[in-house]
Amino acid sequence: MPIGTTRPAALLTGEANAVQTSRTNEPKMQMKKQRPLACNRYRERAPLSFTFGALVISMLAGFANVTPSANAASGDQIQIGLVTKTEVNPYFVKLRQAATAETEKQGAKLIARFGKFDGDNEGQVAAVEDLISAGVKGILITPNNSTGMLAIIKKARDKGVLVIALDTATDPPDAVDATLATDNFEAGVLQGQYARKALGSKAPKLAMLDGTPGGSVDIQRHNGFLKGFGLKEGDPAIVGKQNTHGAQDEGQTAMENLLTAHPEINVVYTINEPAAEGAYAAIKARGKLKDIVLTSIDGGRLGVQYVQQGKIAATVMQFPKLMAARGVDYVVEYAKSGKKPTGFINTGASLITDKPYPGLPSKDTKWGLENCWGLATPATALGRLVLK
Repeated sequence: MPIGTTRPAALLTGEANAVQTSRTNEPKMQMKKQRPLACNRYRERAPLSFTFGALVISMLAGFANVTPSANAASGDQIQIGLVTKTEVNPYFVKLRQAATAETEKQGAKLIARFGKFDGDNEGQVAAVEDLISAGVKGILITPNNSTGMLAIIKKARDKGVLVIALDTATDPPDAVDATLATDNFEAGVLQGQYARKALGSKAPKLAMLDGTPGGSVDIQRHNGFLKGFGLKEGDPAIVGKQNTHGAQDEGQTAMENLLTAHPEINVVYTINEPAAEGAYAAIKARGKLKDIVLTSIDGGRLGVQYVQQGKIAATVMQFPKLMAARGVDYVVEYAKSGKKPTGFINTGASLITDKPYPGLPSKDTKWGLENCWGLATPATALGRLVLK
């Protein structure tokens, strides 16, 4: 998932400036350079001028000590909390955009919070505490740590707040009411299967650029890749592993270190597309682009373009907009009827490549760019949801 940026202030609300950062759960970088979002994003500017009638209405509202924002926060409006791992990772920006659009469609109000960096468990705990105090009916959360949020999630649920995990499962999974996410193990399997086929008859010398220690997404993707590739943990074909926190700069440094220690590397697993971009830069600098198969996961617009340009052999696309929109719908349903979703809801994944192999279903980059992080999903994706 993006490129390094300055860290946002902790626990701010609303739309973030479009900046590329890490995906599994976001960045630790201090670079100032901004990049476009992974998917198209448009911002509408409010007109600077006001009509006379609007001015009069505004003045009357002021005299009555009533403001539009006060009306928006009325007790009749359903309030929904969203807590993402970081503010600016394009994957989570897209989650927030989709949740915002769906809450507006439903006449609800979204309160968005986030950690300062990938792994900021304390920041997320404080965010949930704040949302409980705000009186939200439901909280959608992408936990930085699969076990670090359990106590605060229990507190929210004990107070009657519906809690749904998006993208990243808790451990145990039933710590939340339901989980809307990619099956990250199966996504890793797709990535590994492709890498194995792309390597051909060569004996593998595998480098693994992992994400954040302890994250369920990181573990599932890592293990899924090994299964798809046909290796077990500890196999001597795995010549090196390093954590990148899903960040471009850490991915580049990790790849440089691994290539120095193991110049024979010929296949590279990356936890997400920012880490893959960093790896690509290091591989290019060593003049090894033709010698190494590089794969990734997330399916953001920039990642699909990397595949199109030949920087990455393949990536696996997820559908975060579906996660967010469905999560909002379930909270609204709960607020109106008391019905709760339960269980794991797989929102689907698709392998994206312009160099397909027989027996391994995939989509090309044209399809990928048209469906980038969109609402498209396999028909079976929502089959496991139960309302009670």
